Amino acid sequence: MTIKKSLLTAAVALTGLAATAQGPAEEYEYVFNPHWYGQAQVGIQETLGEASFGDLLAPNAQLAAGYQFSPLFGARFSLNSWQSKASIDFEGTHKWKWNYIAPMVDATFSLTNFIGGYNPERLVDVNVLAGLGVNIGYKNKEANNINAALSEAAGFSPVLRNIWSGTKARFVFRMGAAVDFRVAEAWKVGLELQANVLPDGYNSKKAGNADWYFNGLVGVKYTFGPSFSKRKKEVPAPQVIVEEKIVEKIVEVPAKPVEVVKDVQEPITRDIFFTISKTQISLYEMQKVKEIAEYLKANPKAKVSITGYADKGTGSLKLNLNLAEKRAQAVADVLRKDFGIAADRIKSAGMTAEATPPFTDPVLNRVAVCITED
Repeated sequence: MTIKKSLLTAAVALTGLAATAQGPAEEYEYVFNPHWYGQAQVGIQETLGEASFGDLLAPNAQLAAGYQFSPLFGARFSLNSWQSKASIDFEGTHKWKWNYIAPMVDATFSLTNFIGGYNPERLVDVNVLAGLGVNIGYKNKEANNINAALSEAAGFSPVLRNIWSGTKARFVFRMGAAVDFRVAEAWKVGLELQANVLPDGYNSKKAGNADWYFNGLVGVKYTFGPSFSKRKKEVPAPQVIVEEKIVEKIVEVPAKPVEVVKDVQEPITRDIFFTISKTQISLYEMQKVKEIAEYLKANPKAKVSITGYADKGTGSLKLNLNLAEKRAQAVADVLRKDFGIAADRIKSAGMTAEATPPFTDPVLNRVAVCITED
């Protein structure tokens, strides 16, 4: 019985030690960085016409450059080009093809970030898009030859009632959706489906309604520069509630006056994080600056020391030293101008060339460390 009791006691003690050693895990959140990207795609096009699906398939290609403004919204400029096809059933079936190039401007919207929240390391990203541009058609010689032959045989001209030659430009509207798969930090592969509508006459025929072509494209997308960073989440300290019991006691003699000791507020430290190459303070980080100001106002003799840092893994040393100094100065300016803290109570400086970064994660070293002093 004694051995069992000893083993149980040892197990409980070891469990407590393991829980103490492990401690709470640090949590991080993603910070979006606006960024450019490039895209190259190839695929096929099906032009809507008097033929079975697949009979009017043609090659298609697209090059694009885009800018992502936020986790949800972006814009893209693209050049879609290659070939379209058409046919007519008139004294037999006749087919022809022509070339085009279509510069387009698209607006994009991320469905995955809208539904599931921003996560740049997610494997799959689904976007919808809509755009407007110009379709510039050329090399329509085959349609003109067919029109001439059919018109001569039929005895009236033209058989293709919207025949055109040379270069013809038409407005085109696009709708579509894209699915991208993340294969590396800056690379994605994806599939894009488009529906494009133009005024009647694109295929040289007159139908009294709009003309359509549909594109299916596969390709790669490359992101220029870091599209996101990580920062440590601030976990609020647990609140300890102390229950006080009031005990009534009869005292025969007057009690000595009790000296009231005011609580002394301990100095505080706040880390103001920045996005890459930036010195602007976000709304989230501004709350920390406000806490520093409140401490200084509550402790009129206290001062604050602000040291700016930059990620040494990005940019040159000269650039980083200048950026670190500007980050420290940005916090100091807000304390003075927005919160009315006297300049002689603020000391700000950037990191030195030999400075040791405050964090092991390079992303977290885009920071201004603020330490109050009594």
